Amino acid sequence: MPNPGLPPAPANPPQAVPPLAELLAGARVVSLPMRVKFRGIMQRESLLLQGPAGWGEFCPFPEYGDAEASRWLAAAIEAGWQGFPAPLRTSVPVNATVPAVAAHRVADVLARFGRVDAVKVKVAEKGQSLDDDVARLHAVRAALPDAAVRVDANGGWDVPGAVEALTRLAPVGLEYAEQPVPSIEGLAEVRTRLRDAGTPVLIAADESVRRETDPLRVARAGAADLIVVKVAPLGGVRRALDIVAQAGLPAVVSSALDTSVGIRAGLALAAALPDLPYACGLGTVSLFESDITLDPLVADDGAIRLRDVAADAGLLERLAAPAERRDWWLDRLRRVHALLTPSIAE
Repeated sequence: MPNPGLPPAPANPPQAVPPLAELLAGARVVSLPMRVKFRGIMQRESLLLQGPAGWGEFCPFPEYGDAEASRWLAAAIEAGWQGFPAPLRTSVPVNATVPAVAAHRVADVLARFGRVDAVKVKVAEKGQSLDDDVARLHAVRAALPDAAVRVDANGGWDVPGAVEALTRLAPVGLEYAEQPVPSIEGLAEVRTRLRDAGTPVLIAADESVRRETDPLRVARAGAADLIVVKVAPLGGVRRALDIVAQAGLPAVVSSALDTSVGIRAGLALAAALPDLPYACGLGTVSLFESDITLDPLVADDGAIRLRDVAADAGLLERLAAPAERRDWWLDRLRRVHALLTPSIAE
């Protein structure tokens, strides 16, 4: 569930927050059809902002409260009005993503990504069983016998369930397990139990970093072997870089089901990290039927080349959200902007 106690993300710097009228002038709301159901949806809505430095994306999931969404707006403003830090690399390795589909659909999903060296597989889906997860993992391994395979439970298990599931899934060969349980304390317990049992599965924290008021608590608690960082939920590339540096843990850069505009910000983070030991979860544009640019940021031979993105006017028009949804997003933008600039009367 969204954490209503999250404070608004600090602007970077405060004077960088543009007036609301300036944001509204370049705002476009789109609805992108999905190829397969992902995170329970078949349409991904997003509000795109055009600023002097380029395009930014504001797309917190609808159930998120305004305080949490303020970090996403801070990230969009950074992209559109400030730009990104200097890169250390020009190409970023990415993983394929397999949603919680039936095992017989795995090969078709993977085919959309081209050649990849790593795959993230969704598990612990509501309404499915551990047997479904096992079958899906075996289908991935059969299709890509040499790839690094990681699983993402999105906190869908409790501690005993996570230990049982990861014990069964470990023989497939897991690079790591992402957020097997919801809480930081639970992550620490799962990690300890697996280690004591001799089960070689590393634990990665995602929601326990980006959904917490203190994103460094997971590192201090010894609850994870690595962290997953996403630009928008953390308030921008610069803030995410600072969190990784302070955490002192290996980091995987991932996306929040973004258009190519959001993926560009993720690539900026991955390109600026001093170390990038894992393939990044930035290949999710392949899950969309359409994107907002004529040159989408999709993987070529297992990596995405660092480059800027321009939204296409024709695609923005064709993918425009219905009027009532556009109004919903613009109202949300007004509320969240007020949290970033509480002293400004619009």
